[in-house]
Amino acid sequence: MAMSNLVEITVNVNGEDRRVEVDHRWTLLRVLRDSLGLTGAKRGCDRGECGACTVLLDGNPVYACSMLALQVGARAVRTIESLGVVGDLNPLQTAFLAEDGGQCGYCTPGFVMSATALLKANVNPSEDEIKEALVGNLCRCNAYGRIIESVKRAASDR
Repeated sequence: MAMSNLVEITVNVNGEDRRVEVDHRWTLLRVLRDSLGLTGAKRGCDRGECGACTVLLDGNPVYACSMLALQVGARAVRTIESLGVVGDLNPLQTAFLAEDGGQCGYCTPGFVMSATALLKANVNPSEDEIKEALVGNLCRCNAYGRIIESVKRAASDR
């Protein structure tokens, strides 16, 4: 008889407690995408280097690909899906659209989540503070100027 590595955990995602069965080796990214159907966080490098999988853990940006689901515990996970939906976007998402900060869109959820944490902590960040907050996110389209302008716009529109 094979031993099961599955364990049931409760994860608070986007304000809702979700019970899921996970293998002790599964990352938070795998659970979000494959078990909970929240595909906003992207699997980019799968090594914690690109930021495409950035989510907020207790309000702080983390790479979901580098965190085991079992490490989350009772902390709150917030994904891009919690911010807004088509027809009812939040101001940061609207600013990304207006400033063309999304380009291909693959890295955009990670940038938006990192910027969300920044704007919560600092409502009027300087350009250098924006760059510092986004340093862990990579854009393969090289849209950094548009991304920075998007965050500036969101801050000024508040």
